[in-house]
Amino acid sequence: MLAEPILLRRALFLLLALAITAGLAALAVAVLAPGGWTVWEALILACFLGTIPWSALSAANALVGLAILLGARDPVAAVLPALRAARPPPPQGRTAIAICIRNEDMAAVLPPLGRLMDGLPASHFDLWVLSDTPSGSAAEAEEAAFRAFATSHPNAHYRRRTSNEGFKAGNVMDFLDHHAAGLDYFLCLDADSEMAPAAVLRLVACLEADPRLAIVQQLIHGRPATAAFPRLFQFGMRHGMRTWAIGQAWWQGDQGPYWGHNAVIRIAPFREHCRLGPLPDGSRILSHDQVEATRLTAAGWKVRVLPDDEGSAEGNPPTFGDFVTRDLRWAGGNMQYLALLRLPGQTWMARWQLVQAILLFLGAPLWCAILLLAAVNALTGGGAATPTLALVGLLAAAWACHYAPKLAGYAEMFAKPALAARYGGRAAAARGAAAEILFTTLMEPARLMAQSLFLLALPFGLKVGWVPQNRADRGVSWTDAARQFWPPTLAGVALTVAFAAASPLTLLLAAPVLLSLLLAIPFAVVTADAGVSARLRAARLCALPEERGE
Repeated sequence: MLAEPILLRRALFLLLALAITAGLAALAVAVLAPGGWTVWEALILACFLGTIPWSALSAANALVGLAILLGARDPVAAVLPALRAARPPPPQGRTAIAICIRNEDMAAVLPPLGRLMDGLPASHFDLWVLSDTPSGSAAEAEEAAFRAFATSHPNAHYRRRTSNEGFKAGNVMDFLDHHAAGLDYFLCLDADSEMAPAAVLRLVACLEADPRLAIVQQLIHGRPATAAFPRLFQFGMRHGMRTWAIGQAWWQGDQGPYWGHNAVIRIAPFREHCRLGPLPDGSRILSHDQVEATRLTAAGWKVRVLPDDEGSAEGNPPTFGDFVTRDLRWAGGNMQYLALLRLPGQTWMARWQLVQAILLFLGAPLWCAILLLAAVNALTGGGAATPTLALVGLLAAAWACHYAPKLAGYAEMFAKPALAARYGGRAAAARGAAAEILFTTLMEPARLMAQSLFLLALPFGLKVGWVPQNRADRGVSWTDAARQFWPPTLAGVALTVAFAAASPLTLLLAAPVLLSLLLAIPFAVVTADAGVSARLRAARLCALPEERGE
């Protein structure tokens, strides 16, 4: 049975989210209702109401997180006192560092693993490289690189499957079934993960402090990057994830999310409850991590997030094109959760976790529909009575709610001189925040358009799967960018013509979104350009503390 404090927290969070929902809905009605309702305005309102759940969730998590970050002496202790109390004593059980790879560059994968293993007691930690690389020259080179690595790391092991049945989830379960004898826990890593020994010891200590804790998921920040795109992206993501995770942990408690890597997992319950079969249509679950978390919480186990990214990092896609490709793969995986919502044996919080993952992408076609409907409404004269100031207020409120976690993260940075100093001081932090906001303004509409087109095609047989990711910095040619981003560009041209024909004012109000669509191709090229990247590094713009040597 849930303790009263967590029930009270959830009730307060729900009231906050409902208040934000009511405010956004009321503002939308105030904008659309004057002059009577057209069919287009009614449809705009319906679509906007569909976007509000994610906006309200983002804003509520951000507000709670910011309040805790600014008001608590120890924010982690404020949401997770039991975990914070777990100071890392010597580990008692044995832990496998399990990294899943498939066609990866071993020259990039192995050095971080070597640094990690060198800082952990060999008596309690083993390294397992779990390969799904198909047979051939790549697999031979991969194994040769590992053998050379293992000469200085005798507690390192390598296992390669002949097929990648079940993708990563199948890879992990095969390891637990056949190679985990004598092991108590495993730390799941992706090929681009990097963790510090102290962070791993802390996670293991958290798990050993609570025998009902099945997963401790640590917050993750981006590894220092030279390319412009990841450098700008991860600056905002780091600040946004911190406030989001603190706020979410405050009300979700023992039924938190799992993100598939940089987490320590108790083997026995995971092996018992997280064996994932095919979906009703016979396909495999792609986004397995959140399903595994809900299986464990439904069985009475705890899944917790440690909202602290110290010593826990991952690589980000080096280009806009690579980022969108990964995004669409995640979208396809998350949409599979629609088939899982009706399954019995889940808690309401477990179902909400799945709904939340769906909402992450479901808003994209709604926002694009709003843009299209607004153009049609303006062309047919339906927006003549729309109050301009109220419309600007609605657009600003929707934008602020959608990006509330990052904005709250920036507010924390400016409110704490010591934190701002880690990013070069308040002036440098402000320049970084401004650059990231401009970057996101240019990126997000084109990203949402790509998501929308993908989701519209998904019910008609478009298949997705896990393919090797590009992790290396590289430029993007104009031809490659055009091949990937011509659809949002074409949509931008058509919508610009429509808004311009309606009135100069409507064109001005739609300009930030239209610019993103029109500039999608040059944006992909410029943010991957080596010269732009060099200038960002020289200016120390959006530099992370790790890059500054802190």
